[in-house]
Amino acid sequence: MSAVKIIDFQNSTAPTSTSVVESERRLSGAPEQSLQNMYASAAKELLSGTWSSEIGKWSVDYSQRHEFCYLIEGHIVLADEDGEESTFKTGDAFVIPVGFKGSWEVIEPVTKYYVIYNVA
Repeated sequence: MSAVKIIDFQNSTAPTSTSVVESERRLSGAPEQSLQNMYASAAKELLSGTWSSEIGKWSVDYSQRHEFCYLIEGHIVLADEDGEESTFKTGDAFVIPVGFKGSWEVIEPVTKYYVIYNVA
């Protein structure tokens, strides 16, 4: 039996994938994004890693997950379905609770650490 290993984000060898936000979700721009998922629990209900995005805006639906974010760099605005905005910049940490729907806008290129807990 092998020992459980600590996940060191600074020395991760996890692969990085890139994509562009799907056209049906885009509200402005066509932001390229990169994802380095450094941890996934056995049932994939808990995920953690780093994510980056270029400038743009798209719709989001957190119906089945919670997400903790810590912005390593950048500037974003989250707006809920009622139009209420929350602004975050480098060094800010926040949680998007399950049930949040609205938009995610990248004002300045952003990189974040994330922890996602999938509820379904």
